[in-house]
Amino acid sequence: MKEKDKETRRARLFITGKVQGVFFRARTQEQAEQLGVLGWVRNLPDGRVEVLAEGPSGALEDLIGWCRRGPRFAYVSRVEVVEESPVNDFKSFEIIY
Repeated sequence: MKEKDKETRRARLFITGKVQGVFFRARTQEQAEQLGVLGWVRNLPDGRVEVLAEGPSGALEDLIGWCRRGPRFAYVSRVEVVEESPVNDFKSFEIIY
């Protein structure tokens, strides 16, 4: 793994499309845990899904790539990625209800 891929990054994602009612949060949690990414995922009242994730750059990029596709029955039309400064305040990856 390249040094750049290990650098810790934090990103907030806003995912638009058919992303609620298709197990998006549960599958995102599974992906994040497999990749070693920490943070949370939640549904927004406007129909989007929001993810706040922090981890190694390469793993975070993999999670962002997965979010651009989503789970089997999802249709993702847009993913807005907002880079933030790493805080290292997460111990796991949670679904927020």
